[in-house]
Parts: sequence; structure tokens; C-alpha cells
Amino acid sequence: MQTLLRAFYWFLIVLQCIAGVALIYIITIQESKNDGLSGQIGSTTATSSFKGKAGRDDQLNLITKNISIFFFIVSAVVAFGTGRWDQH
Repeated sequence: MQTLLRAFYWFLIVLQCIAGVALIYIITIQESKNDGLSGQIGSTTATSSFKGKAGRDDQLNLITKNISIFFFIVSAVVAFGTGRWDQH
């Protein structure tokens, strides 16, 4: 039983690393919404309230949200389990 829990713990750590790398990749490929502070001052962009098919940015935002929730949950489980299986 001890080795099964230890293997599950390492599996979660690997999942956490994969999710972390995926988050870094997804965040870096997203386009910036504005150009910092200069995009806020004097910006004249028009926004539409019509909902159509989700674009690339919307899909990337959804993927980012889902991966970050997964990363948070796995991190919490790993943090809770740290040191619990090494006690004798």
C-alpha cells in the first residue's frame, strides 16, 4: 500500500509539472489585449456585444482557465500529501 501511494504521489507531481509547462506555453502564445498603459490612454477600440463562434482568443482563454484550475487542484493535493507517506 505504501508503494502504491508513493507511485500515485509521483504521478501527481508529473501531472503538476506537465500542467505548469502547459500553462506557461498557453499564456505566452496569447496575444496582448493592449500595449500596457499606452493602450489605456486614448484608446478608441470598438467592442461588439454580438456573440458568434468562439475565436482563437476565446478558446485560449478557456483552455488557460481550465488548465489553471487543474493545476491548482493538483498542487493542493500534492501539498496536502507531502510528507504523509514518508512517516514511519
